[in-house]
Amino acid sequence: METSLKKPWIETPLIESATFSKQAGCRIFLKLELLQPSGSFKSRGIGNLILSEIKTKANNTKKVHFYSSSGGNAGLAAVHAARDLGCACTVIVPYSTKPLMIAKLRDAGATEVIQHGASWFEADTFLRREFIENQDPGEGDNVSVNVYVPPFDHPLVWEGAGSMVGEIARQLPAREDDGFPADVIVCSVGGGGLFNGVVDGLEKYLKVSSSSSAKNVRVLAVETRGADSLAHSLRQGKLSSLSAIESQATSLGALCVAEKTLSNAVSPPKGIHVTSVVGSDADAARGVLRLADETRLQVELACGISLEAAVGEKLKVLIPDLKPETRVVVIVCGGSNITAEMMAEYRAKLQAGWV
Repeated sequence: METSLKKPWIETPLIESATFSKQAGCRIFLKLELLQPSGSFKSRGIGNLILSEIKTKANNTKKVHFYSSSGGNAGLAAVHAARDLGCACTVIVPYSTKPLMIAKLRDAGATEVIQHGASWFEADTFLRREFIENQDPGEGDNVSVNVYVPPFDHPLVWEGAGSMVGEIARQLPAREDDGFPADVIVCSVGGGGLFNGVVDGLEKYLKVSSSSSAKNVRVLAVETRGADSLAHSLRQGKLSSLSAIESQATSLGALCVAEKTLSNAVSPPKGIHVTSVVGSDADAARGVLRLADETRLQVELACGISLEAAVGEKLKVLIPDLKPETRVVVIVCGGSNITAEMMAEYRAKLQAGWV
């Protein structure tokens, strides 16, 4: 198998929004990760893991069959990456997965979509037991090995997500102090794959930067109430699980964040300041509609909550020293669980007083 393979993600545009900047009272930039091949930032992290596994197994003359237990954006990213790199990918989803997502997985080229269990945990347990544990890979050429694709908790996933930090640095105007060219990065948090990638990417950038006078970079880690597993762990003072997901932003639906996520939030690397932010599902819907009305781009609730945190009134409270020249980058992380009909429903509910 070829090891000189093309990475299964792209460099995405960074655009400045005059309208959002005026509303927020600072410079708002949008990192358009919804333009990734799978429709979300997951193409970076999942793609990096799959690419790395293919190269490793190719050196051992083994074929690879990937298995993902996510019926959402991680599963879709796994299917896209595996397909583009010439490998098989099977996705195991719980029975609660919407037909829309199952159809998207199949249309994207999933080898098979298997439904099992009432929750992601049950689907994931089934996947590991039936396809990953106790494998006998055998020996010789053309031997196939099954590889598990975790949705967020893996260093290669974080490394891939962190690749956007270098892009942001190149795409923004440079600063005289040689520090990172953004003051604030706003990102959504589910299990923490994106957040960990941003923090790790910033840490690497700041280590290379020679400036001792550069200001700290703020990272706003944004969740919706009912899927706020990071905020819950911060309140408990330890890694803790939510009893259930009670938010409509199901892409943020990790009952517990990765251990690395909590560590990065509590004790971020030097030069990085992390703030946990929690909003409502209605806030997330406002963000979705803001983006659609201004840019004609569609994202799901898990992404909309970050936009609302950056453009709504909350930013002035979170960043007391906010100035017109402050640069805020919102990671428009995307997501496939959105339709025009869903957006019309959000608009109707907000007009009826949804808070």
